[in-house]
Amino acid sequence: MKKILTLLACITVPLALGAWAGIVTSSNIAAWFETLNYPSFRPPNWLFGPVWTSLYILMGISFFLILESKSSYSKKVAIRYTLLQMLLNTMWSFLFFYFHQLGTSLVEIILLWLCILLMIRAYYPIHKIAAYLQIPYLAWVSFASILNAAYYFLN
Repeated sequence: MKKILTLLACITVPLALGAWAGIVTSSNIAAWFETLNYPSFRPPNWLFGPVWTSLYILMGISFFLILESKSSYSKKVAIRYTLLQMLLNTMWSFLFFYFHQLGTSLVEIILLWLCILLMIRAYYPIHKIAAYLQIPYLAWVSFASILNAAYYFLN
């Protein structure tokens, strides 16, 4: 039972952070975001919710696998990277959508991308599947970084 509750907590925390950021910044979608010049490769707005939900679930499962591994210094490092990337992930939404800081959010998403890469690298020796589950997240943030850069340069 404890493992199930831990798994649920690991999945719920990223989902809750994403939901919180989405709720707080959602009013800026129509009022500000839709007024920006946008790149031709911008996905439709409806795609972001399902993608992020899936990524947050994978993030939670990966984190659970790391938490369930034996204690070690490597595990502590992996946990720190996980918490840091969650913070950076949440901050990005506020920088971009709430504060309208296209340049600052671009720098921040690059830091997020690096943190995800370091997290995957930290996960790999502990639990390979946990590391592999983060590859879609890295790929999406790679795309989001390019998208953020396009918005920055177009506006």
